[in-house]
Amino acid sequence: MTVKDAPARTDLAATGDIGWAVRLLAATPTHEHRDPELLHRWARAADAFGAALAPVECRARIVERDGGLELGLLARYTSRPPTVELYTDTIDLAERVVDARGWRDWYPPGSVRAAALAHEAVHAHLHHGPAKAALKRALGHSALRLGRLHVPGHVAGAEEVAAHAYARTVCGLGRSPLLLTAALAAEAEGEAQSGSVNGNNPPPARDARREN
Repeated sequence: MTVKDAPARTDLAATGDIGWAVRLLAATPTHEHRDPELLHRWARAADAFGAALAPVECRARIVERDGGLELGLLARYTSRPPTVELYTDTIDLAERVVDARGWRDWYPPGSVRAAALAHEAVHAHLHHGPAKAALKRALGHSALRLGRLHVPGHVAGAEEVAAHAYARTVCGLGRSPLLLTAALAAEAEGEAQSGSVNGNNPPPARDARREN
C-alpha cells in the first residue's frame, strides 16, 4: 500500500472531532432516522465522558499480529479471555498516512499504537465495570419511562465515541483518532478503486472498535 494519492489534509481535517463523532453515530445501525441535533448532543456527551475518564490500566493480554488491513481493524478487544489485539500492518499504514497528510504534530511517532491500546483498555473498562452505567446516565437517553421513573437506555456507538475521546486525552493527541480512522478508510477506498487492495475497506466507524 502507498499513501501518495491520499486526499488533501483539509478534505478531512476541516471536520472537527465532534463532527466525526456525529458521523460515527449517524452511520451506526438504529440511528438512521435520528434527529441530527440529538446525535450531536449524544456525541458531545460521549466525548466529554471519555475525555474526563481517569487513566485506565490495560489488564488484558496484549497480542500483536498482522491481518488488520483485511479485517478493516487497527485493534480490537475480546472478552473471553480478555485480550487486546493490535494489528501491526494497519498501525504501520496509519503512521505512513500521518506523515503523508502532514498530521505529525497531532499524532506524534508511536502515538497510533498507544492510542489503539488506550482505546481498547477503555472498552475493557466499560465492559467489566460500573462505568458503562455511568455513560448511559451521561447520555440522558431513556429506554423506559414510568412517571418519574426512567431506565437509562443504550446508545449504539456512544461507547466508541467515548473510547476515542479517552485515547485522544490520555495520549495527548492534537485530534481524535476518529480523524485518522477516516483517513485510513479514504486510503483503503482509494487503493481498492485502483485495484491495489482486496476491497475489505475499514469504514470510519469501525476502526479500533470492540469486536467481541
